[in-house]
Amino acid sequence: MRPYLLLAFISCLCVGSMAAQTEKTCDVHTYGATGNGKTKDTVAIQQAIDDCAKTGGTVKLEGAAVFVSGPLDLKSKITLYIGSATTLAASNDHDDFPEEQQFGELGRKAFLTAKNAADIVITGGGTIDGRGDSWWPHRENGYTRPRLIVFDHCKHVRMENITAENSPMWQIVPYYSDDVVFRNMKVYAPTTSHNTDGIDPFSSSHIVIDHVTIDTGDDDIAIKSGQPNSPGPDAPSTDITITDCTLLNGHGLSIGSEVSGGVQRVRVERVHFKGTGTGIRIKANRDRGNDIGPLTYSDIDMEDVGTAILITEFYPKIPPSIDPEPVTRLTPHFHDITISNVRAKGAKEAAVVVGLPESPILGLRLINVSIEATKGAQLEYVQVGASHFNVRASSGDNIATGPGVTSIGK
Repeated sequence: MRPYLLLAFISCLCVGSMAAQTEKTCDVHTYGATGNGKTKDTVAIQQAIDDCAKTGGTVKLEGAAVFVSGPLDLKSKITLYIGSATTLAASNDHDDFPEEQQFGELGRKAFLTAKNAADIVITGGGTIDGRGDSWWPHRENGYTRPRLIVFDHCKHVRMENITAENSPMWQIVPYYSDDVVFRNMKVYAPTTSHNTDGIDPFSSSHIVIDHVTIDTGDDDIAIKSGQPNSPGPDAPSTDITITDCTLLNGHGLSIGSEVSGGVQRVRVERVHFKGTGTGIRIKANRDRGNDIGPLTYSDIDMEDVGTAILITEFYPKIPPSIDPEPVTRLTPHFHDITISNVRAKGAKEAAVVVGLPESPILGLRLINVSIEATKGAQLEYVQVGASHFNVRASSGDNIATGPGVTSIGK
């Protein structure tokens, strides 16, 4: 080898070696964490995170241990590794979760928060437990509850091989974040736990939810982008892919209801619903809407769901009579929604598709959709094209069309 090439090769090796040496491993035990399930290890775990973040590295929680902690702040360039026999558990002391402005309103600090951070990984096979049972009864009078994990204005985040469970409120929220991946995960909460949504991308883009099982007390997945009556501006949620997921108890795979920033380019493929309150669910209202579409759903199967397909611009309830109102900045505009290759058995209701008279749902396509249900499908104020859309209802009409229904090419 020529001398200058040899020197260059050695130089590359040295640089690579130096990079490897700067990758730290921070075992929380060395910072004083006990993992005994009783002592609060907040300070020790946060010190490990802060230390590793100086150069980038892995914060390790391992062993047959339960690390109890108050809120923790995640930082850029760290991997939070929670071993397969290990639980990171939220403190039961409500005073450990201070009130703060969150998502434009007063809330409680989340158990894990990353803010303005990048290059974060959470993995290891273990469990993040919000221990929310003491919070769940407090659902009235504005009593705020913490979320489990919030990525606030973050980018390049990956969660995989982890279980998140029992959040006091929404479980995992990418908020104004970009390039976030959730893969090979489980998200759990009891059916009686109020507002324990599984994963809620909020004004976020380039989100992947893949091979995730969700069994929870509210929306399994809810894509959002702005609060009701928002003065704006609100960023949309865009470019979201949901594939090969299993959704069990919960209110379904939702877009909305808070979508005052809009939602564009959502693709859903190969999702299995079993016992879910609703399957495909797109919801808004005149006080919280914007541009919603295009959306594609394909290769979906459902067992024993409540309503297989719910697309409504009236949330939470469709009124008995529908009158037009002026179009405003917050009027929802649903359009270009394609639902194909869907099989549903044992549903209570096949479909409810109801738009606004001043803003009908445009470009809904139903292709190879077969639903067996107690009650059939109801369509109003929608422009729809159907090919092999088969509903078999055990009572009443299979498909009932009301005012404002028009046909388009398939």
